[in-house]
Amino acid sequence: MSDDDQRDQIPAEPAPKTPAAPAAAAAPAGPEPEPIRFFDTTWVNHDGGYALRRVAVGVGSIVTAVAAAVLLRLSYEGLEIGNVGPFLSISVVVLFAIASAIAFAKTWDSFSRRPAPSSDEAALKGLKTIGFIGSLIAYFLRCFFEAPGEKLRRSEYERATAEFARRRSTRTGNPAARRPKRKK
Repeated sequence: MSDDDQRDQIPAEPAPKTPAAPAAAAAPAGPEPEPIRFFDTTWVNHDGGYALRRVAVGVGSIVTAVAAAVLLRLSYEGLEIGNVGPFLSISVVVLFAIASAIAFAKTWDSFSRRPAPSSDEAALKGLKTIGFIGSLIAYFLRCFFEAPGEKLRRSEYERATAEFARRRSTRTGNPAARRPKRKK
């Protein structure tokens, strides 16, 4: 007998038995909240260290923005030491200022509405990367009021929950079990 024939004659091992998951876990009881970066879903009920996370994100973003500003200052001093000329020095400062302002505005705007599918967000990705200090400042300022993006996600979640409740309340049993209406 060849090895292939022997393998065919060995009975397959039964699959390990796993406890059956409850039916309630398989079907969610409604819409699930969308997690927010650094906050997961603690924004729904403001539990699970939500306040501490807001403070940590705010402090982390401002500390990172300050460190980045110091690095940019050192880079600018390097340009001055290299004696590259006033045009390039001023151009670098203006570029970072404009990029930071655009990144701040786009990041702040993204907290209150979703970008359109055909928007120019992909085209601005490089500019937002250059102006990352503006994005960090937007995160810092938003943490004073709420988790960044919480208002948008809360309105979407409440709308989805209300829609789910409305759909569930109109159901009255199994439609297949209903008797057909009598014709008059």
